[in-house]
Amino acid sequence: MIIILESELLMLDKYTVTNIKVGNLLSDAQVGNIAIPEIQRPFVWKRAKVRDLIDSLYKNYPVGYIITWKSPDIKIKDGKTSNGRLILIDGQQRITALSTALNKIEVVNDKYRKERIIILDRLQLTRQKN
Repeated sequence: MIIILESELLMLDKYTVTNIKVGNLLSDAQVGNIAIPEIQRPFVWKRAKVRDLIDSLYKNYPVGYIITWKSPDIKIKDGKTSNGRLILIDGQQRITALSTALNKIEVVNDKYRKERIIILDRLQLTRQKN
């Protein structure tokens, strides 16, 4: 038996679930519509994990939810404030991994060094050999 309190029903009105294409999500992140809060850890994924994420997307496997919060004023990674932008609560590693691999954007890793992760598919490898 599941019991839902009236106060919990009122809270549900504050949350929405939206389907968004990966390309649109990455574009929003790239232009700054989605910001990473200052409290988030640096990018820690290794190349193999980035490759596995891309592989999962190609195979239409679920890769989890991205959770954002519309905050009027919170400090973000670049030292500025959010000014009403969406704040990334869960999904930073996935969005950053896709941004660096697909859009060739440099990221700051856990050693605070800039790096670019390049994932090649078989077709790209064949072209490079020729």
